Amino acid sequence: MAILQILEFPDPRLRKIAIPVSVFDARLEVLIADMLETMYEAQGIGLAATQVNVHKRLMVLDVSENKDSPQVFINPSFEVIDEDLFDYDEGCLSVPGFYETVSRPQTIHARAQDYQGQEFELTAEGILSICVQHEIDHLNGKLFVDYLSTLKRQRIRAKLEKEHKKTA
Repeated sequence: MAILQILEFPDPRLRKIAIPVSVFDARLEVLIADMLETMYEAQGIGLAATQVNVHKRLMVLDVSENKDSPQVFINPSFEVIDEDLFDYDEGCLSVPGFYETVSRPQTIHARAQDYQGQEFELTAEGILSICVQHEIDHLNGKLFVDYLSTLKRQRIRAKLEKEHKKTA
């Protein structure tokens, strides 16, 4: 397994729309293992393939308290079950150090495939619902900062660009 580099906002590669996964093979399993290792190393609860510059519809999550319940979603989609919005202070491994309140639907019904291509469905509420929506946004080229005001988004962009220049 390997730790992958996580792209950071405002990297334009984060805006690419991911393509569906059609081949379920050993290379895909290695990518999934690397993504999980990367997510755990970065102390995240979700990671989309787009964030590691792989533009396939794949994401990994683990919202468990002990970080021992990884979930893999391939070619995911969802529909809103409960229109009531839930406010959550979201962070993102691609927008390090920033947490902002985002409103998203409380309950969703998700569909996806597992690492073997088997389809599954689940109803997600609370943090799992937020995480699934957040990671699917990544696969669609969208970041949580897109839900913020233009001013907040510009401030975050400027701070991260300044940090990138320091480390370059």
